[in-house]
Amino acid sequence: MGLKIGVVGSTGFASAFIPLYQAHPLVEEVAVAELIPERRQEIAERYNIRRTFSSLDELCKSDVDAIAIYTNRHLHGPHAIQALRAGKHVYCAVPMASSLEDIQTILEEVEQRDLIYMTGETSYYYPSAIYCRNRFKKGDFGKIVHAEAAYLHDMTHGFYDAYQHSDGVNWKKAAGLPPMYYPTHSVSMAISVTGTYATHVACLGYVDQHDDGVFKAGANYWDNPFSNQTALMRMADGSTMRINEFRRVGWIGVGERSVHMSLYGTLGSYEEQANAQGWTSLNSEDITDLTELLACSEAPIGDEHDYLHQYTRRDYYSCVSKVHPVHRLPDEFKGLRNGHAGSHQFLVDDFVKSVSAHKLPPNHAWNAAKYCAPGLVAHQSCLRGGEMLSIPDFGSPSAKWEYLNPDGEYSF
Repeated sequence: MGLKIGVVGSTGFASAFIPLYQAHPLVEEVAVAELIPERRQEIAERYNIRRTFSSLDELCKSDVDAIAIYTNRHLHGPHAIQALRAGKHVYCAVPMASSLEDIQTILEEVEQRDLIYMTGETSYYYPSAIYCRNRFKKGDFGKIVHAEAAYLHDMTHGFYDAYQHSDGVNWKKAAGLPPMYYPTHSVSMAISVTGTYATHVACLGYVDQHDDGVFKAGANYWDNPFSNQTALMRMADGSTMRINEFRRVGWIGVGERSVHMSLYGTLGSYEEQANAQGWTSLNSEDITDLTELLACSEAPIGDEHDYLHQYTRRDYYSCVSKVHPVHRLPDEFKGLRNGHAGSHQFLVDDFVKSVSAHKLPPNHAWNAAKYCAPGLVAHQSCLRGGEMLSIPDFGSPSAKWEYLNPDGEYSF
C-alpha cells in the first residue's frame, strides 16, 4: 500500500505540487483540505481528488499518513505542530515558524513521536547550490571565508496578488511580515553548501516609505515598519555571511536570480549576479562562465487556472539545468510541471521517499531550524538598532535517525 498524503491549502503554490504527489509511485492517494468551499470544489475537480476536508482539524482526524502544509506563512508553525501532534508526518512550505518557541516545539514533537518533518526549501535544489555543493565536497573552495545571499523580491512582483488570494480582506496585515521572518531562501543557499550554521547576528532595516500602508507601525500583525532588512552573521565555521531580504527593490534577475548567492573561499569563489554566474580561483586560468551550465530550460508560463502574477509564474514553471540529478527522479515525473529552478520535483521525491523509508531528508527539521532561526533573531536585532545577538543552537538529529542518501546526492 502506498502513502496517503493530505494537502492543506489550495493556493497556486499547492497546486504546483499536487500533480507530483499524485504521480509518485509510492503515493496511493492525495486528499485536500481547504477552508473556502468554492476553492475546495474547484481543486478537487481539476485534479480528480476523491476526498476533501473543510479544515486542517478534519484532515488531522483522517487516516492520511502525512500532511503537506501550504497555508499562510505566519501560520506554518502552529499548523505543523498540530499535524505532528495528530501523528502525521509533515512537509511544510517555508518558513518553518515565526517564533523560536514553535521551532523548539516542532523539534521536540519530531523527536518524541518519531515522525518525519521536512521544510520545502526550494533553494536547496537551485543549480547554483548543487554546483557549489559538488565543488565544496571536492575541496575546490578551500575554507569558506564569506558568503552573501539575497532574496530580492519587490512587492509588485506577485506579492500583492499572492497575499490578497491567501488572506482576503486582512491581506495587508499578513503582507507586512518582517522580511527576516522569511529568510530561508537566502540562509539556506550558503549553509546547504557548507553545512555550518549561524551563531550571532546583527541586522539593520529600511523603514518603508511606500504609500500602500503595508509596512508600518499598526498596519500589520507584527507592528513592523521595515520593508528591507540586511543581516551580518557570524558562522560556526569562523566565516561570515551577509543576507539581504528586500521587498522594495528595483530588481529583476534572469531566471531565479531573485534568490542568489556568492560564496568566497581561500582557494576558489563562486559569484552570482542578475544575469551571470561564474567561478574564479587563485589560479588565473581557472575562471569559468557558468551561466549556460546553470541555466534552467524554458517551460510554458501558466495556464487558465493561474491567478499568479506573470513574474511569479516564471518561478512556478521553470524546468531543470544541466547539473540537476534528474536520473534519481521517478520516471512518472517526466513531462510534469516543475518550478523554482527545477526544485519542485526533487522536494516531492525527497519527502515521499523519506517517509516511506523513515529516514531523514536533506531539509529535515534540524536543518529547517538552521534556515529559519537566524532571521527571527535578526529581526529582534533590527528592532534594537543593530545590536549583535546570539542565535540559539537547536542541535542535530539524535543517533537514532538514519539519513536518506541515494547515490550520494544528499550532502549534509
